Amino acid sequence: MRSIRPLPVAAAMAAVLALTATACGPGEEEAVGKAADRPSGSAPAAGAEAALPADLADKLKEHGVDVGKWKDGGWKDWDKKDWLREAEDYVNPVIEGLWKPERMKTAKAPAKTMATAGTSGGQGVSDPEPRPVEAEREKTPYHHHAAPVGKVFFDSPEGSMVCSATVVKDPRNPGRSNLVWTAGHCVHAGQAGGWCRNIAFVPAYNDLGKSAAALENAQQREISPYGVYWADWVSTSGEWIRDGGPTGGAGAPYDYAVMHVKPENGGKSLEETVGKALPISFDASGTKNSISAMGAWGYPAAPPYNGLIMHKCVDRPTRLSISPGTPTMHRIGCTMTGGSSGGGWFATQPDGKLALVSNTSIGPVTSGWLAGPRLDESAERVFTTMSEKYGSK
Repeated sequence: MRSIRPLPVAAAMAAVLALTATACGPGEEEAVGKAADRPSGSAPAAGAEAALPADLADKLKEHGVDVGKWKDGGWKDWDKKDWLREAEDYVNPVIEGLWKPERMKTAKAPAKTMATAGTSGGQGVSDPEPRPVEAEREKTPYHHHAAPVGKVFFDSPEGSMVCSATVVKDPRNPGRSNLVWTAGHCVHAGQAGGWCRNIAFVPAYNDLGKSAAALENAQQREISPYGVYWADWVSTSGEWIRDGGPTGGAGAPYDYAVMHVKPENGGKSLEETVGKALPISFDASGTKNSISAMGAWGYPAAPPYNGLIMHKCVDRPTRLSISPGTPTMHRIGCTMTGGSSGGGWFATQPDGKLALVSNTSIGPVTSGWLAGPRLDESAERVFTTMSEKYGSK
């Protein structure tokens, strides 16, 4: 066991950061792909063939995509020419029943679980590497302690993969948000690839924190207490699409994404169902450097973890620079591994309430720390565009 970094505020912040509720590439960390000359990648997707907007239907026809065949297994074709990558190409028709408990349990983080980020590019901007903070299991049931946190499932050429994510508030849909925040590489493969497929979100996954043996014959409600939500719209940064690489690359400081989701079988909004959503704090001025503690939540899936249990880490954030000319990233000590990517980072705001301030993006293969993007005005533009165009749909 690694020793927990001595931090006076950590114990107190762990309690404050507890969440209460009233109610794709070739691998999870490996993203590859071609340049995109857009400020952000935002695209509507097909929830059902009959509901396809005319412009999207036309775009699908241009790519030779037949939604019916796609649902019947056509999505498994990862030929380069058929791997949709541009912002307007995203498509994610609901395949009812695809994400059954057993398929969710076998979804994995790839063998190379976390990218090793270089620290020399920042020319002295990076702070010393933090000491590891041992990840702590979240209390159960999750719907009482961290209901907005959940798992993202998606398909890639390497098989079924997992990330983590958070239900966030939609300012244009107060109390009825259908927006979820995660990492860009959980939805798009970056430089040499395209959009991941069959992207779905499960809040409070494995609500009671049961072991693999106890879940051997699990019912759907044990695995997904609030149901399965499919991403019908997704936005990520143009920088991630253009520069994201197998180990994060120059796209890592822009490795964030927003998903608009809808329940697989219909029903109320995600926020109404879960009972809680987190606001996002965008900080263009960089004042988060003064925050004494940030907490990262997620479902680590690479050894020694198995992806079934929600964990959290709390630490004082420091700076990590990936390359000259790109924003510094937040970094904290944490032993979570692959599968925790995309999970929200939370901090207490001046009003005493929690807000999402980053998400897990990269970390060393050996684990020990995590880094997440600084959510500045670029991230805010991605989020605002999503909220304005698709939030109310």
